[in-house]
Amino acid sequence: MAATWPAAPEAVAAQLLGVLWFVSVTTGSWGAAAIAAAGGEETLKCEDLKLGQYICKDPKINDATQEPVNCTNYTAHVPCFPAPNITCKDFGGNETHFTGNEVGFLKPISCRNVNGYSYKVAVALSLFLGWLGADRFYLGYPALGLLKFCTVGFCGIGSLIDFILISMQIVGPSDGSSYIIDYYGTRLTRLSITNETFRKTQLYP
Repeated sequence: MAATWPAAPEAVAAQLLGVLWFVSVTTGSWGAAAIAAAGGEETLKCEDLKLGQYICKDPKINDATQEPVNCTNYTAHVPCFPAPNITCKDFGGNETHFTGNEVGFLKPISCRNVNGYSYKVAVALSLFLGWLGADRFYLGYPALGLLKFCTVGFCGIGSLIDFILISMQIVGPSDGSSYIIDYYGTRLTRLSITNETFRKTQLYP
């Protein structure tokens, strides 16, 4: 009679992890993707769609401003298409079945306010004509431009400082607008934290 040995702890642990993974997939956020891939359907609210359940198009860029064409109040919208075999329910309870070709919702994206000031032109003026104050005149600072002109760029020191500040996009147009920079170019984004900033709780393993 053959003796039976108890299952190894590693095998038991592997089976347990497999069961937990299956439960999380079928009930969690990956469950919708698994159901859709299997040809099933899931009814969701349009605002509850998660990443992976839809795809959004890239914004259409205005060649003159290098910002999305529908940019208003620092916000633009891009169309998003839910994945096939997803049924979306709106606020009125009406259901819409998607095949992957219909627009489900418009996703807001951030954009900038520009007013005709080119970053490339500002840097070029600061590099070659900064000692005459041309960069400050261009950006809308006539007093500083005249002062640089009369002092030959503060004996060159002011011209060097302005070139660094403009190159790093620290000094911008006087009207508070942003530079015109290629949408997919080298832009700098300033991050700041205030008392109203939401701080997400850090989870450590």
